[in-house]
Amino acid sequence: MPMSDYRLFGADTSPYSQKVRSFLRYKNIDFDWVSRSRENEEEFQALARVASVPLLVSPSRSANQDSTAIISALEEDHPEPTAVPDDVATSTLALILEDYADEWLNKIMFLERWSQKPDREDAALRVLVQLYGGKRPRAYKKAQKQIAERMADRLNLVGADSANADMLKASFERFATLLNAHLTDQLYIFGGRPSAADFALAAQFQQMMMDKTPAEWLKKHAPFVVAWIENMEDPKPGAPFASLEVLAPTLTPLFAEEVSKTYLPWAKANSKAAERGDKNVSASIEGGSFEQTTQTYAARAYDSVRKAVGASLSDDALKGFLSEAGCSKFFG
Repeated sequence: MPMSDYRLFGADTSPYSQKVRSFLRYKNIDFDWVSRSRENEEEFQALARVASVPLLVSPSRSANQDSTAIISALEEDHPEPTAVPDDVATSTLALILEDYADEWLNKIMFLERWSQKPDREDAALRVLVQLYGGKRPRAYKKAQKQIAERMADRLNLVGADSANADMLKASFERFATLLNAHLTDQLYIFGGRPSAADFALAAQFQQMMMDKTPAEWLKKHAPFVVAWIENMEDPKPGAPFASLEVLAPTLTPLFAEEVSKTYLPWAKANSKAAERGDKNVSASIEGGSFEQTTQTYAARAYDSVRKAVGASLSDDALKGFLSEAGCSKFFG
């Protein structure tokens, strides 16, 4: 069988792999999915700069492992069907939500997966099966336990430790409830077709649907989110993007009641801490004081979003939305 021009090294257990795979499907790009395993580890290492997936090999660009940069480049190379909302305000808001997903909702996903049984043990077995090319090794219990323990040890590193657990769980339930209300009347977050925000957010939620505890909560409390998650596995454009005026009644609460109260204060504090070279960051968010190790990659991502927002603040609709949602102070 001939190899496609695009090859995506990824893992079903990786939200960022899901994000890129869904985007490639939406763009109708022929690609080979290479599930990372022991068998292809040598090939992966020869191409990779960091140890994590995804890794996209493309015909005209260098191998890339940054999901946000990957989908931006794919959008440029394959503009149709578009994943960029028509106007400045909504396209900029999509970038904010994409970063919320990648840097904040990921903490919640990590907490839900690795902080509790039986989710942790089930997830560790999924990782092990993937490493062995889809087959469960005969003597797997010890390796399963090692993976579970290693990932639980990383909870503190990503800010998903017990001290922050209640704040993250409240954030998850609040965001999912608000998103469910928004998706009651919208096929995707910004109307009739998906944006970067949909791909990033759905990828984190797709992981949570694999884990029993968050999956049960979502099925019970957020049925429209669950339907959207399933649709985002292989999304199709349904209609044009909607105007901000149409979206605002249910989109504004997402930003006003959640994004402006958790992710943005944390992201701004983390950015300042990285700038100063501080080892740790403390942010005042909804529910208390959120403390963790300073995240330098997340700081760069937020700085990039902040620049994009700053370059678009001459747009009155965006300026008005951010002001009403209590987000302006994070982009001044």
